[in-house]
Amino acid sequence: MANQLKMATLDAILSLHQRDWSIRRIAKELGIHRDTVARQIRLWEQQAKPASSAGGAQEAKPATLEEAPIGSKQASAEGAPIGVPTPRADRKATPSLCEPWRAVIVAKREAGLTAQRIFQDLVGEHGFGGKYPSVRRFVWRLEQSQPLPFRRMECAPGEEAQVDFGTGIPITQPDGTRRRTHVFRIVLSHSRKGYSEAVYRQSTEAFLGCLENAFAHFGGAPRVLVPDNLKAGVIVPDWFDPELNPKLRAFGAHYGVAIVPTRPRTPRHKGKIESGIGYVKKNALQGRVFTSLEDENRHLLQWETTVADLRIHGTIRQQVAQVFAAVERPALQPLPLERFPFFHEGRRIVHRDGHVEVAKAYYTVPPEYLTRTVWVRWDARLVRIFNARWEQIALHSRQAPGRFSTQGQHLPAAKISGVERGAAWLLSQVRRLGPHAGRWGESVIATRGVEGVRVLQGLLSLARRHPVAALEQACEVAASCQAYRLRTLRELLKRQGAKQEQFAFMDEHPVIRRLEEYADLVRAVLHKEVGP
Repeated sequence: MANQLKMATLDAILSLHQRDWSIRRIAKELGIHRDTVARQIRLWEQQAKPASSAGGAQEAKPATLEEAPIGSKQASAEGAPIGVPTPRADRKATPSLCEPWRAVIVAKREAGLTAQRIFQDLVGEHGFGGKYPSVRRFVWRLEQSQPLPFRRMECAPGEEAQVDFGTGIPITQPDGTRRRTHVFRIVLSHSRKGYSEAVYRQSTEAFLGCLENAFAHFGGAPRVLVPDNLKAGVIVPDWFDPELNPKLRAFGAHYGVAIVPTRPRTPRHKGKIESGIGYVKKNALQGRVFTSLEDENRHLLQWETTVADLRIHGTIRQQVAQVFAAVERPALQPLPLERFPFFHEGRRIVHRDGHVEVAKAYYTVPPEYLTRTVWVRWDARLVRIFNARWEQIALHSRQAPGRFSTQGQHLPAAKISGVERGAAWLLSQVRRLGPHAGRWGESVIATRGVEGVRVLQGLLSLARRHPVAALEQACEVAASCQAYRLRTLRELLKRQGAKQEQFAFMDEHPVIRRLEEYADLVRAVLHKEVGP
């Protein structure tokens, strides 16, 4: 069965064709084949123009409609949408079974009921004997013969701006090659004041740069920005809840601008800018040659102020520059004191060492995000790291390439060595073993200085392999001997050595002469030598 085009797609094809879009461009925009676009345009033109007679003497007869079954090969072979009446000039038109209930069907359709619901009501309330395809085709004919007019949406001053990209003039480079460009254009919806800028790529950075330059040119920012669903700004197009690029969302928050993309494949939702792009291409750029992007942008800026701003706009019937200066410029939002802090962002996988790489430098994240994917946003000063819910989990100052930024709160406690914690922390752990271990550790630091830090680490490791009571005794013995080496503790623990005894000196003993006798002996010797 051939694929059936939706009515919204058919409307978009005809709308873009009426705006002089090429078949190739329409097909690319809507994501369908060029032959399908050409076939629908050709069919529409055949229905719009009555076929002329062969001799030219008789008036042309309107094409009749044949009701083809839904999904039939006949309907698909003619190129018309499946289930929709196909023009046939060789058969007489037959009245529809729904004709007696035309007023009922029109009233129900105006009430918003679908063709399926109308069919159900006709069968249940009026005894309709036809089939659902008849009701569906009748409803389709009513809508084709009586199309609803588009509603024009005019905006208050400073309320809205519409944005779009178009094809620019290629830049002729010194070697003779030409480089493709794109033209960004923004139009304030009330005054039709515009700003244009040529760029090489429709990237997010280029898009935001053009928007910021446009706001500076206007001297203020609108309250609502209406772009199409370009990939630089919209990640997932959705009429009800589009997923915007986080950078574009942050840009809108910085300037106080709400970003409201159009409905996918509905260019009429930004009709003020659709014609503006064609105006720039045909009036400002066509037939010109530029050798650099700067030359093209200088020309566009001059053209905006000397041509586009001074024209009498065909819709508002006033000069654009006068309306902008008198009405819209005072209504724009004031610009912030600083420009948008332009940043880069991307996904990163957390390495096994707990760091992520950003611009050839490395930054830590909390340990629970090990080997997971995080978002990183960085500028010239700061690096911000977010989880999948866009909650900030780390903030670092920007480092030079090859440098590491490691924050202590991001390191697991088990991975922080005693040397990193310092001597004070190690002493506090040693004192928990007991008073003798604490005093021995203090003496180690006082005696050996920085070298004692590693000794305290060794003492704590001994506490994991030996009873605390035995270690306390070994520390007491080692302290009594003023032995402050770790291998002394190991030997004492191995031998369970006893405490060094202290011996007191005795003043009197039977085998020891009294000091008075030695004094008498010294005097006698001296008297003999000095005698008469």
